[in-house]
Amino acid sequence: MGFFDFFNSDIAIDLGTANTLIISKDKIVVDEPSIIAIDKNNNKVLAIGREAMQMHEKTHENIKTIRPLKDGVIADFHAAEHMIRGLIKMIDNGKKNWMPSSHRMVICIPSGITEVEKRAVRDSAEHAGAKEVYMIHEPIAAAVGIGINIEQPVGSMIVDIGGGTTEIAVIALSGIVCDQSIRVAGDSFNKDILDYMRRQHNLLIGERTAERVKIEVGSALTELEDGPEDFEIRGRDLMTGIPKVIKISYSEIAFAIDKSVSKIEEAVLKALEISPPELSADIYDNGIYLTGGGALLRGLDKRLSLKTKLPIHIAEDPLRAVVRGTGLALKNLNQFKPVLMT
Repeated sequence: MGFFDFFNSDIAIDLGTANTLIISKDKIVVDEPSIIAIDKNNNKVLAIGREAMQMHEKTHENIKTIRPLKDGVIADFHAAEHMIRGLIKMIDNGKKNWMPSSHRMVICIPSGITEVEKRAVRDSAEHAGAKEVYMIHEPIAAAVGIGINIEQPVGSMIVDIGGGTTEIAVIALSGIVCDQSIRVAGDSFNKDILDYMRRQHNLLIGERTAERVKIEVGSALTELEDGPEDFEIRGRDLMTGIPKVIKISYSEIAFAIDKSVSKIEEAVLKALEISPPELSADIYDNGIYLTGGGALLRGLDKRLSLKTKLPIHIAEDPLRAVVRGTGLALKNLNQFKPVLMT
């Protein structure tokens, strides 16, 4: 490594609705929630990532927490820029170099993104200090991250269930042949859980609690062979206004999120329906690959397998598949030129 390479560290970013991961020098150096806390009086950034997440839904009137990404795209440009800048600072543990870092960045984006949304990502990265910005579609990054050779004339189907979007794509010859991008994913499950608690148990809970419920007892099937234990939820009783605790089972959560899971099933079937017949034959042989946080939902692979009659493979580390693929694209820019956008 040359003297100047120390300052010009290239980075790969998986800018997600729920979490942002950054790879620098082949290592995952940042894995933080995509959230920022701002002082309303002077617009100063108070906290980013995990620290801001601890403040979320617990703030007073002078502090607001913002999730800059919604449905996989930037919803708040100003907050996104500050968040990206703050997360990049975390790479050097906040050490201020006497020479400013200038980075080449590869950022992954949803496949259903519009030109305007694409420009917002590029501008945010440039304002945060990037000298060159490349973008790669999430399903392609996920395929590369789980070790699929995307250059081959063989069809591979990726279902990447993130926080804001579910990306379904059939990939062959370094390109997306057909895809479906729906704005139903992890956040939709949280909202379903929130609504169900209010309707069924007269219990008001926050986003963070809904997220914990999803992780602890989330399920796509009402009957599992080895289901998790019932989980205690604390919230506010809507009738009395007093805090209360109830126990919830995974079967109830499966019922609560059933509609959202059905929408993902429909999108998978639609993508299979529009696939060219030769690629359908490859998918029949190779099955479907699940990546993203949603792949960890209990019983989802079984449910999709029953629906499609195809083998379903869950990626080894589904949460990090996309960022690993983005990191590989950064490392081999020339090889991945066909799938990178500027």
